[in-house]
Amino acid sequence: MFDVSQYAIEGKIALITGGSRGIGAATALTFARAGADVVVSSRKLLDLEKVANEVRKIGRKALAVESHIGKVEMLQPLIDRVVNEFGRIDILVNNAGTNFFMPAIDMTENGWDSVMNLDLKGLFFLGQAAAKQMIKQGGGSIINISSTSGLRAQVPTGHYSIAKAGVIMATKVMALEWSSYNIRVNCVAPGPTETRLYNSIFSLTPVEQAKADKEAAAKQIPMQRIGNPPELANAILFLASNASSYITGQTFVVDGGFLLR
Repeated sequence: MFDVSQYAIEGKIALITGGSRGIGAATALTFARAGADVVVSSRKLLDLEKVANEVRKIGRKALAVESHIGKVEMLQPLIDRVVNEFGRIDILVNNAGTNFFMPAIDMTENGWDSVMNLDLKGLFFLGQAAAKQMIKQGGGSIINISSTSGLRAQVPTGHYSIAKAGVIMATKVMALEWSSYNIRVNCVAPGPTETRLYNSIFSLTPVEQAKADKEAAAKQIPMQRIGNPPELANAILFLASNASSYITGQTFVVDGGFLLR
């Protein structure tokens, strides 16, 4: 029998990184509407407070925490802050990420590290810190955000493809190792989505040309449009809720059919 309450996360405590805009902000609001109290984290506190205030308007508790996920020394303090404020952490959405254009032949060590530290290394060690707390509580759910770039090589952002492919494997490793602790770990791989990161692809050309290029890119997607952050948030909510109680170690592609081309 269909039970809509399976999609509710009433009373859960969720931490969402990269929570100041785009998919992270949309997920924070979606989670709040589903009954969760929300902690949002990123590097800019002012932007985070705007999202936290929107969560409070929905009627849920919210906390904004300034943190850099690419710096391992800031990860345990972030988890500690959540636990000190709310007593537990039930859901982690590892959403923070970055990217830039650079051919592999020109890649520098600093450029490589800036992406790997945030998109993969920080994701893994924040997941580890959250899992240690979840073990004490008796379980939890972790959702890592990858990309279709982790499933199909993209240039000149090969470093990003490598990092996001690593996220998919990290998800499988976490899921396999932590399932005995009642921790489910899954992954969402967004395709082209209306975010600042996606729009940066078109930022190097004049406005009119960028608009035309973006429209042309949308027509290459079988569904003939770019996705929007709430559509990704709905998939993330499914993986955070009891509706996905027998799902772990999986990567859900949400791309309007982008990879079918």
